[in-house]
Amino acid sequence: MRPETLIPKIGVVTDIRVDTPDVKTFRVVGLDGKKVFEHIPGQCAMLSVPGVGEGMFSITSSPTNEEFMEFSIKKCGCLTSWLHMMDVGQQITIRGPYGNGFPVESALKGKDLLFIAGGIGLAPLRSVINYCRDKKRENPDAYGSLHIIYGSRSKDDLVDYQEILDEWSQDCKVDLTIDREQEGWDGHVGFIPNYVKELKPDLNRTVLICGPPIMIKFTLAGLQKLGFDKTQVYTTMELKMKCAIGKCGRCNIGNKYVCKDGPVFRCDE
Repeated sequence: MRPETLIPKIGVVTDIRVDTPDVKTFRVVGLDGKKVFEHIPGQCAMLSVPGVGEGMFSITSSPTNEEFMEFSIKKCGCLTSWLHMMDVGQQITIRGPYGNGFPVESALKGKDLLFIAGGIGLAPLRSVINYCRDKKRENPDAYGSLHIIYGSRSKDDLVDYQEILDEWSQDCKVDLTIDREQEGWDGHVGFIPNYVKELKPDLNRTVLICGPPIMIKFTLAGLQKLGFDKTQVYTTMELKMKCAIGKCGRCNIGNKYVCKDGPVFRCDE
């Protein structure tokens, strides 16, 4: 880890997009108007409101975006409530990047990919999806076809919904679902693990999954029943990261530290 990743830098919020009733996407640059630092898809950053607290959040913008970084943040506690009260032009501190990202330049290269996300779990995968889309525009053989299965509690809780309709649906296969029937929704209704089994995705795909822990658990079990091998599936566990540098021990699972060995893990790990 480079020493400078431990030193907070000042970030300026230049845009705030309301995605759902409890999720906002914040666009952040440095005081010089440029990206605060480079990252790879799946890495995280520590955001802080001085005097309030700091927390670990996935970087949701693609590394191919050279102008700014974005963070999609769900309001669910003290720090996130403060962030949701911020206005454009206000400052936060940011440090990172932390953790290992998805192996976009090694194990995923040239592969047909299946992205499975639930709720705010789309945020960590958005960086990978847009990275692959941008790289495919430069070189169509960089990655195979992209299939996205995404679900949430309701239509109103689908993060990046407009981006999905306007952009992703143009060059990716997209299947959406919501948990319960809703007026104005004519798409699929049902939970993600069952929807994945209904769709019976191609067994040759490499899978990237992120969402609530219970959704990951049952989706992984369903994928294995369909015939997917554990070595084909990757997930990210940044929710468990605390200090991000392997000092506090809060993210220890067996002989692994999520922050140092992850947060991206292959299922057989």
